[in-house]
Amino acid sequence: MAQSNCTQVTEFSLAGFTQDPMTQGKLFLLFLLTYLVTIVGNLGIIILIRASPHLHSPMYYFLGSLAFVDLCFSTIVTPKMLVDLMSEKKSIAYAGCVAQVFLFQLFGITECFLLASMAYDRYVAICHPLLYPLVMSPKCCFQLVTGSYLVGLTNGVGQTISMSTLSFCSSSVINLFFCDISPLISLSISDTTLSHTILTTAASLFGVSSILIILLSYVAIIATILSINSAEGKRKAFSTCTSHLTTVSISYGASFFTYLNPSSRGADKWAVVFYAMVTPMLNPLIYSLRNKEVKEAFRRLLKIK
Repeated sequence: MAQSNCTQVTEFSLAGFTQDPMTQGKLFLLFLLTYLVTIVGNLGIIILIRASPHLHSPMYYFLGSLAFVDLCFSTIVTPKMLVDLMSEKKSIAYAGCVAQVFLFQLFGITECFLLASMAYDRYVAICHPLLYPLVMSPKCCFQLVTGSYLVGLTNGVGQTISMSTLSFCSSSVINLFFCDISPLISLSISDTTLSHTILTTAASLFGVSSILIILLSYVAIIATILSINSAEGKRKAFSTCTSHLTTVSISYGASFFTYLNPSSRGADKWAVVFYAMVTPMLNPLIYSLRNKEVKEAFRRLLKIK
């Protein structure tokens, strides 16, 4: 009955953050600065890794891939949001919404499995150093990165299929600043059983498995580090993991708070901002500021210039 009283949706309205012009202007400048830092930081990491022979190792191969994913992840959301902050009408076409859902889900899960691959890389380097060149071969690294993208693609396709089964009224307003599958399921006027099943299965299968890989890797790493006799040896071994651990903590912490936080929707918007915009900005900064090899490569590159 509800469906018969509705016209099929051709576009969605986006609630955004506020209707106050002054606040919108301030948010525009804040988010523009964040996005510019994200572009410069992630592109800088990619260029630095490609230009520095000292960084041509598995660990930095994964880092370059992570920087590319972070750049794409932020670009899916931020430019459209910046345009909306300067516009009276905040809307997105149905096709654009489908594209955002697909790409956001694709790169979100790809990042999870890239972080898991980086954890496995640290596990092999610390727990089996003699086998490291053999295990983490260029072929293996390529397969791990490709596999991460394939898993992300599977998730993106699954969530897009989920969205295609949903029906909406033409007056549908998304209480967010971009299209994500969770608020779309809440807006739907049709049966959402399949969509909930796909979302729950994807979260359980992809999210939990990537976390499990990271946890098991670090349990083995910590056990190995504790078995080292010298304090200096322990410090050196752990120092190779600090940047990755920081990145994992921020990425997964932001995603958990975004999707599992039971607080109000207004607070959720800022959690999504941190997850979709701030985290991609922080990752290159973490590796630049905390990693000696990256800082040394940057100094060498400046001397060459």
